Amino acid sequence: MKTRLFAKRSVRPGEHFGAPGQGSAAGIASATVAALLLLWFLVSNAGWVKPLFLPTPQAVIEKFLLVATEGFAGATLLEHTLTSLSRVMGAFALACVTAIPIGVMMGVSRVARGLFDPPIEFYRPLPPLAYLPMVIIWFGIGEFSKVYLIFLAIFAPMAIAARSGVRSVSIEQIHAAYSMGATRLQVIRHVILKSALPEIFTGMRIGIGVGWTTLVAGEMVASTRGLGFMVLNAAEFLASDVVIMGIIVIGLFAFAFDLMMRHFEKVLVPWKGKV
Repeated sequence: MKTRLFAKRSVRPGEHFGAPGQGSAAGIASATVAALLLLWFLVSNAGWVKPLFLPTPQAVIEKFLLVATEGFAGATLLEHTLTSLSRVMGAFALACVTAIPIGVMMGVSRVARGLFDPPIEFYRPLPPLAYLPMVIIWFGIGEFSKVYLIFLAIFAPMAIAARSGVRSVSIEQIHAAYSMGATRLQVIRHVILKSALPEIFTGMRIGIGVGWTTLVAGEMVASTRGLGFMVLNAAEFLASDVVIMGIIVIGLFAFAFDLMMRHFEKVLVPWKGKV
């Protein structure tokens, strides 16, 4: 141990210390989730917290089955879920086809950076509830205003991540491509975009998380279906079991999408962390 600790040569991945963060954390993560669920079960069933503030896991499961079969607030859980998924995924798809190209343009062109950077940086720190009234005034209380509100929340982090990814590309790679006769478009496509993919995926993961957060704000106005609407409606009647159930469903969908994005990143960007 002492010999390895004070060895003159550097440690390579796979040796005693390995690379920082190396190894799978699935076991620790599973144990953490199990411990939290056990703590929730013990605290709620022991009566340390009133059911109004923290219902038992059994009550939440019973409410889940009831809402899934009989519905809540005029719609079943599947209908609420499909409505929210269509809003979030629609806004996310729209952000992908607009924010990523604009972010790339901001990274490669000072003109595009001068045009888009000020408005994006201005509204990015604003909470969605701040500009929700203006969205309603401009576009009404229909479906488009809800999707547009979520789109605005997703757009900024994705555009900034794409710009940051472009700006982090090694200048040596760009010069090497030009020296071999590549055109400007070929450099952007084959060098800049591929090098920026890791940060673009990070922006997509952050953006979809912000989108689910904004969903509740978007479904506050004139909504009759949706997970956010269900949670807000249940809170008005102090139905904490429905509130927690809705939060868990939203969290599970957001986590599942994040896992999917991690898988795509692993497949499409196998060189991340290796070069």
